[in-house]
Amino acid sequence: MAITQAERELVSARQRGERDAFRELFENYKDRVYSVALRFAGNPNTAMDIAQDTFLKLFSSIRDFRGDSSFDTWIYRLVVNSCLDHRRKAWRLIPLAGEFLATLRTTGDKLDDMLRQEAGGRLRAAVEKLPANLRITVVLRYTEGLSYEQIAEVLGCSPGTVASRLNRAHKALERSLSPWANEMRAGYA
Repeated sequence: MAITQAERELVSARQRGERDAFRELFENYKDRVYSVALRFAGNPNTAMDIAQDTFLKLFSSIRDFRGDSSFDTWIYRLVVNSCLDHRRKAWRLIPLAGEFLATLRTTGDKLDDMLRQEAGGRLRAAVEKLPANLRITVVLRYTEGLSYEQIAEVLGCSPGTVASRLNRAHKALERSLSPWANEMRAGYA
């Protein structure tokens, strides 16, 4: 994955000190960075902190970008590092409290929506409990839609390691979610 001409021009402009180039890079990548951070952290405020850290890293290290990989890959690597740095700092927030309270306040005629939300909430909670290396692999694969090869490049590992991490994550999620799924099936029997 090579850097595109448009990316190369923006990066070169920023490396020369042009502020508008950084603003354009920010506008181009802010949603992707925030999406990864949100899926990792599970909390919008924490995700904003991670995204801000990512763009601060980008701002301070863009001169180091050589173009050996795509700019997308480099940005993903920065956000992954920011997520892992955040995890190491042990900033722990309760991620789904607001959504949980909103679900409790819904009217009874929206049972299907509640069940769908609960399933989504349980899945997000289960993903958030995964070890950081498995969680970020799941986020990059299923939220960002990256291929095994792209994830391997972002994480600095082999595609086989990516496959192994996803396999371990799938097994952990199945263990975590199967009691709830069995309970739901029993409730409808």
